[in-house]
Amino acid sequence: MLLASELDGKRQEILIEAVPGVRRIAALADTNTTTPSRLTELEDAVRARGVGLSIHRIARREEIANAIDTAKAADAGALNVLASALLFNNRTIILDRVATLRLPAVYQWPEMAEQGGLIGYGLLIVQLYRDIMSRQLAKLLRGIKPTDLPVEQPTRFELVINLKAAKVIGHEVPAGLVLRADKVIE
Repeated sequence: MLLASELDGKRQEILIEAVPGVRRIAALADTNTTTPSRLTELEDAVRARGVGLSIHRIARREEIANAIDTAKAADAGALNVLASALLFNNRTIILDRVATLRLPAVYQWPEMAEQGGLIGYGLLIVQLYRDIMSRQLAKLLRGIKPTDLPVEQPTRFELVINLKAAKVIGHEVPAGLVLRADKVIE
C-alpha cells in the first residue's frame, strides 16, 4: 500500500500553509482513482480551515489542461494535484500549465518538485522500488507465495520545496514551511 491517496489531505494542509491567506483552492481529481468519500473528506477539512474548495474531475489525459484552466478561472489560489497514476504520468502537462497560470501546486511525489513543481510530499518513488518492491521481488523469486508476503507500508515521507519554481510563478513560500522541508531546491 502506497498511502498516496491517504496523504491527499496532508498535502492539502501543506498547500494552505504554503499560500497564506488563500481563500479558495482547487483539487485536481482522477475519477478513476479518487473516491467520492475521499473528496468529501477533503471538502470537510478545507471548510474547517475557512477555505473554499473546488474539485475538478478528470478521467482522461485530454481533460487535464482544461481542468486546470477552469480551476484558475474559478478563482483558485492554489492547486492540490491528488494522487493518481494518470496525473503522475501526465505531470509535464500539469507542471507546464500551472507554471503558465502562476498557480502554486502540491504533488503526490517529492520527485515532482525536483522536476519543476512547487511542492511535493509523499514517499520517494526511488525508495519504493529500491527498498520495498525489490525486497518483495526477491522473496517471490525464492519461492515464497504472493499470499505469504507481508504487507509493507512506507514509513518515511519527504517534503520537497522548489524555490526556483516559486520564483518563476512569483510566489514566496513561508520561511517556517521551508525550514520544515526535507529538501529545498534553490
